[in-house]
Amino acid sequence: MKKTVLALTMAASVLALSACSDKNTADEAVITSKIGDITKNEFYEEMKIAGGEQILLQMTVEKVLNDKYKVSDQDVEDKFKEIEEQYGEGLDTVLAQQGLTKETLKKQLRFELLNNEAVTEDIEVSAEEIAQRGKELNTELHVRHILVEDEETALEVIKKLEGGAAFADLAKEFSTDPGSKDNGGEYEWFGFGKMVPEFWSAAYNLEPSQISEPVQSSHGFHIIETLGKRDLEGDKATKVDEDKVRKELALEKADQNAAFEKVAKLIKEADIKIKDADLKATLDMFKDKE
Repeated sequence: MKKTVLALTMAASVLALSACSDKNTADEAVITSKIGDITKNEFYEEMKIAGGEQILLQMTVEKVLNDKYKVSDQDVEDKFKEIEEQYGEGLDTVLAQQGLTKETLKKQLRFELLNNEAVTEDIEVSAEEIAQRGKELNTELHVRHILVEDEETALEVIKKLEGGAAFADLAKEFSTDPGSKDNGGEYEWFGFGKMVPEFWSAAYNLEPSQISEPVQSSHGFHIIETLGKRDLEGDKATKVDEDKVRKELALEKADQNAAFEKVAKLIKEADIKIKDADLKATLDMFKDKE
């Protein structure tokens, strides 16, 4: 949820309104005052300067996606509820800090879901993959790790471990993870989604007491030791929604470049003509993909 979302949503409404207005409507005042008025056209011109191409681009892409793919109001509500559950009572504060409202957030979520539909349209997910993810969703891991900045240092740490050095001592000496280094690199029981995917995948596939090769993530290079693995049972177990899991796995496999080419094709087929000379270059990025 970025602050720019609000500007995009508000300005998009202004651009859409002004673009279809006649001259008389464009001269109508948005604000009146003793010192002068601000007309719809003046407001439109200012918003265009502030980010017209970016706004028009999002509006155009959303329009072509909405014509091809379907996202229901319930889909948007379900996604919104996930965010509500994530932030709890703090959601209103987070939205206020970002300059957002619930409605502008839902508008952005709709765009995100439309994009996801385009990205995953041709991706197949097997029953075996769904079953495996379901198993992971009902597994907790107990691990320790050492996080370093580069592979060379990671290999040095592994060499010291093989030479008999204590994992906890090396974590305190080398690890750049402030959340675990002083605890010997240890993270007690946690489930799927709590760590970056590369970390989870490596730790999940290790046997207890086995130490990984260097595992690269956005944080650096991890040396991971899985201390334990357990299944969630009873009330702690997660009921697996196969359709949701299928969509998540498809999205993980998605190629964003392929999605870009799809949008370019849809824009070409829609025969879009930009009437405002100042915004003519808005869709130029798609020309090479036609």
